[in-house]
Amino acid sequence: MRKKLPPRYNTIAMPLVLSVLMSCLVSGVSTAASAGFGADMPSLWLKAWGISWLVAFPSLLLVLPLVRVIVGALVQAPQTRP
Repeated sequence: MRKKLPPRYNTIAMPLVLSVLMSCLVSGVSTAASAGFGADMPSLWLKAWGISWLVAFPSLLLVLPLVRVIVGALVQAPQTRP
């Protein structure tokens, strides 16, 4: 069985995974929309993805605490059972 990271790494691991996936999807859609699906699309996408990720990861580290506060104000907390 593979060892998992300790819970203290959640504050880094979650934004890391989220930023990789979201920047991949958004840069792929944006690149395809602007450049089309030509032969150079993969190289353009990788360049866009790299730049997007360099912005997305630190942005998530800064913004996620605020997002949690906002969501906490909008969403009722689950009730615990006695």
